[in-house]
Amino acid sequence: MRPFSYWRAENEASAIARLAAHPRATYIAGGTTLLDLMKDDVLHPDLLVDITHLPLRGIEVTKDTIVIGALTTMSEAAHDALLRERYPLITQALLASASQQLRNMATLGGNLLQHTRCSYFRDPVFACNKRVPGSGCAALVGENRAHAILGTSESCIATHGSDLAVALMALDAALEVRGPNGSRRIPLANFYLLPGATPEHEHVLKPGELIAALEIPTTFNASRSTYFKVRDRASYEFALVSAAVALELDGSTVRAARIALGGVGTIPWRVRDAEALLQNAPLARETCAAAAEAALAGAIPQRDNAFKIELTRRTLIRALTMVGGIA
Repeated sequence: MRPFSYWRAENEASAIARLAAHPRATYIAGGTTLLDLMKDDVLHPDLLVDITHLPLRGIEVTKDTIVIGALTTMSEAAHDALLRERYPLITQALLASASQQLRNMATLGGNLLQHTRCSYFRDPVFACNKRVPGSGCAALVGENRAHAILGTSESCIATHGSDLAVALMALDAALEVRGPNGSRRIPLANFYLLPGATPEHEHVLKPGELIAALEIPTTFNASRSTYFKVRDRASYEFALVSAAVALELDGSTVRAARIALGGVGTIPWRVRDAEALLQNAPLARETCAAAAEAALAGAIPQRDNAFKIELTRRTLIRALTMVGGIA
């Protein structure tokens, strides 16, 4: 690990000002990903601004939104009674992430900002456009079983690692962001950037900005929902494929659907075409299968991950039938 300076922020304004004044500074909260990457010499900030003690924790219900402070830990959110009741897919996504020890430390904001788990990004020996722009993408010619099939480019095929982001993407969540120029609200659908030719740019945060809160609209009833994750082992493993599904039903007819996929996209992947196909349709296996086909439109498999096409199809059908109560 390279040398760095540490500064503990006493208030939000000083944290933002300190970071904005240092181009190679970064915020640290739980640090569960950042410190690993610093030890591996993948990231090397010269200043860590500790925001752990800022008042950005807790869960608040307003008229039409649930607001969750970005420094709320994954464990705190996973065991919150309100979220368990209204948003089972969020609880399930959190409990399917990391380990209990890491969830006790990791914050929701940090989880949404975690870097990819691509092994080539995390090993400086290999070429990676995300780590060193213009150096190439070793995954394109190397072992790429775990990589993306949706949203890829000639520069990057790395998947996004957050389970929580997939669930929030399905729920039309937004982020409250604060920075040197004040605060702004960013829909999660507009937050992450496709890799294109510039995979080093992963999101739309500007220098000095921090995520203050997550906002989940209560206009959609997500009490009938699930987060279904398929992985190589039962715990402490990232998704090969995952599906976040929430349905509003009128008898056996789908009044509205919300669906996002994980483990297959370069960003958390919302599948609106599949949602549109389900809306006002009877929830039957045939309809679920058609929705799964629509969800995979534009998929481009690599040499080692073509199996993700069929695995995604089966995962989404399974999640839809579980939520819909289809035998």
